[in-house]
Amino acid sequence: MPTAKFSEIRDIELFEGISEESFVALMKAAYIQNFPPNVEIITEGETSDFLHVVLTGSVELFANWSNNETTMATVWPVSSFIIAATIRSEPYLMSARTQEKSRIVMVPSADVKDVFEKDAEFAKNVVTELASCYRASIKNAKNLKLRTSKERLANYLLKTQKKSGAGQSFPLKYEKRRLASYLGMTPENLSRAFSALREHGVNVDGQIVHMENPGKLIEFAKPTHLIDE
Repeated sequence: MPTAKFSEIRDIELFEGISEESFVALMKAAYIQNFPPNVEIITEGETSDFLHVVLTGSVELFANWSNNETTMATVWPVSSFIIAATIRSEPYLMSARTQEKSRIVMVPSADVKDVFEKDAEFAKNVVTELASCYRASIKNAKNLKLRTSKERLANYLLKTQKKSGAGQSFPLKYEKRRLASYLGMTPENLSRAFSALREHGVNVDGQIVHMENPGKLIEFAKPTHLIDE
């Protein structure tokens, strides 16, 4: 497929600065696919065949063990997942499914590994991406281990409110069941946490959250760059 078809991903950090020859090599057998909502794209335990890049929509990364399932992260445009499994030719540690209609570029893992070995700039970009993923994992572990459920929810709401740019009222990006899983709670604990945050000016109506006094919530949540993105 002509590389012009992949112009949307040419300037993302993973491909930034690599030679045109390397980009052509990566894209020569790549293709773009549209997925409907709730389609499992990769399965935990399988070996990576493709590097995926989300162009539109969103993808949930999740894991299962002993009849339990948990949400690990959500991938938003334009970004890739899961590059560690691709580079190491090892099984996926997470599964992935679309949360909504999504447009995804699929780059064969064999081509990714070949360019990784030949192009120093691409290798540097891969290391940078892996370092970012590692730091995000540490922050997530600290969030889960050091904060109460109410504090985790409060910081999540502050982050979502900031990203939405919608002022004091904004929609939740997750349905509540998935949000509870992502924050390490049961749905019942999430409901109690929302109720407990009313004293800090938070009200929720369905998927819409209203912050009466963001400053009051910040005072309670105590966000920090050592945990929060």
